[in-house]
Amino acid sequence: MQYVNAWRAVAAATGGADRGAAEDGVRLAYRSAGLAEPERIIWADSPRAAVEVVEKLVDAGCSVREDVRTRPWAEERRRMYDELGPAGWSALWSATGAQLWETTAALADRIRAGVVAELAVRPEDESAVRLLLLDAVLGQHDAAWLAAFDGRGDRLTGLAEVARNAGWWWPYERAVVISERPVALHRDEAGRLDRGDGPALAYGDGFALHAWRGMPVPAEFLDGLASLTPDRIRAEENAELRRVMLEYYGYDRYLTESGAEPVHRDETGILWRIALDGDEDVVMVEVVNSTPEPDGTSRTYWLRVPPRTRTAKEGVAWTFGLDGDVYAPVRQT
Repeated sequence: MQYVNAWRAVAAATGGADRGAAEDGVRLAYRSAGLAEPERIIWADSPRAAVEVVEKLVDAGCSVREDVRTRPWAEERRRMYDELGPAGWSALWSATGAQLWETTAALADRIRAGVVAELAVRPEDESAVRLLLLDAVLGQHDAAWLAAFDGRGDRLTGLAEVARNAGWWWPYERAVVISERPVALHRDEAGRLDRGDGPALAYGDGFALHAWRGMPVPAEFLDGLASLTPDRIRAEENAELRRVMLEYYGYDRYLTESGAEPVHRDETGILWRIALDGDEDVVMVEVVNSTPEPDGTSRTYWLRVPPRTRTAKEGVAWTFGLDGDVYAPVRQT
């Protein structure tokens, strides 16, 4: 677990790279792969800027990603698999890399998509940008698989040192381009990019990604969230953006200010339904906590339930994984 936590911190690290340590790691990775050290190491402020540098490289030689990253990783995985056996390897991966894989892979995919969106001005440019991105070693965002091998040999030490100290990097025969780490990273409890008042991921040169609970959104969209009204929410034609607006605005506030009427009430609570054009209905159950707060007041909660829900009791039962006809609480807390 110590390795997992350490590599989780690496994957989420922000701020300036330790350039000296990262460059030493690059040189070690080349030597470990049996290659001559690169003649030039060039720094860029973001993955986008790095791709622009790579596009203009002269006399850099061919990509050696296969030699410095892909082959050593595959050989180390085979060695550990042979040493531990199928069950042992599966247990090791589950306890280490698997803990980090989903969030780091998703973040890397978002960065790639952002670079392509900004640099592929014409549709015919997209394939060229994607090919350059395939040459990248992901540095800190390779944390998942590096965690699985930490403490189990020194074959990958160079790669690990770059990852601990820098962002993505592009290895070629005679030159290397390395990206700085982001200057800011904001995620929700599920590890998704998430920020309502600025970029969720930002680099020093202005390259940034905006997202709300993992969903990509335009920067100008976030700027308008502070001035939302029920009419503006209803007028939004994009169903996904409208859902973001509702989450930000608050379903209970929207119901109150839009003049919505309850569709059902019983002893468990009140069922509300918001009909949205081009999207499924938003259905909520309003319930009151039966245990008073310290000041004697009773707190109201809003539970989102499936659109098919027809009664408040059915909705509350669904939150407990039960059918409405069998939900009969003996005591409420």
